Amino acid sequence: MYYIIYAFFYLLSLLPWFVMYAISNFISFVLYHIIKYRKNVILNNLAIVFPEKSIQEREKICKQFYKNFVDTFIETIKCISISKKQLNKRFKIDTNFLQELYNIGKPVQFHTGHFFNWEYLNASLAIHLKHKWVGVYSPLSNKSFDRLIYNMRSRFGTILIPATHFKTKFHEYAGDMYALGLAADQNPGNINNAYWLPFFGKMAPFARGPEKGAKLKNTTVVFANFYRIKRGHYKIDFELITTNAREYADGELTKMYVSYIENCIKQRPDNYLWSHKRWKHQFNKQKFEKLIVK
Repeated sequence: MYYIIYAFFYLLSLLPWFVMYAISNFISFVLYHIIKYRKNVILNNLAIVFPEKSIQEREKICKQFYKNFVDTFIETIKCISISKKQLNKRFKIDTNFLQELYNIGKPVQFHTGHFFNWEYLNASLAIHLKHKWVGVYSPLSNKSFDRLIYNMRSRFGTILIPATHFKTKFHEYAGDMYALGLAADQNPGNINNAYWLPFFGKMAPFARGPEKGAKLKNTTVVFANFYRIKRGHYKIDFELITTNAREYADGELTKMYVSYIENCIKQRPDNYLWSHKRWKHQFNKQKFEKLIVK
């Protein structure tokens, strides 16, 4: 079954870009106007984040989100066959300072958010980094599709670790010069062991793992923001936070990360994955008082 699925998507990935984007236009129209995929979730999230905007303004962001969202999956299909040369034209990245960190023997931990297009980000860092590029992923229940996505994401050299096995597998690479990518802006698995911070003014839980790991290994911490320049073309901006994560108090790096994500979203509201139920957990001050980051 895998080879049938692979052959289908490989051939689909060979279609011209204009054809792929025509397909994307049709799908996004259907999702927005007919199926209305998670539209209430998206609009509710936007109302929390942008209460000062009118309903019409938030609808406009919502509509563009659908286009960006579907484009990401269309471009993901393209990643099955895309060449390094073509990818370099479509994802602008400058890794000179990361090369310097490699030269002085500093591993790197990237903290970023669910921006578009994360598949281009993964492939580009695998191509350009001197560090061993390590990514965390959630395996799919369908084995054939899981194998397809795994092979696509690792074809340029990304080392992929299942999220469920990260604690037992990451040590295999922790002794090397690695760069670890983490997007910890969504709901953590265990809200009882999370930091609680205001996210656009409303309390939300954030995973403690990224900060804890950075301080444990005393890595360099880099925040990353990637975004669309024009359709099918992206750019990434890096912000070096520290080369000594242990110098920060508990919760401080997470607080800085939340502020960074907020600023990225404000700059490009339609560039974020709004279909996630980010504020589904109710904050209980008495229960989570010791986990609040002030």
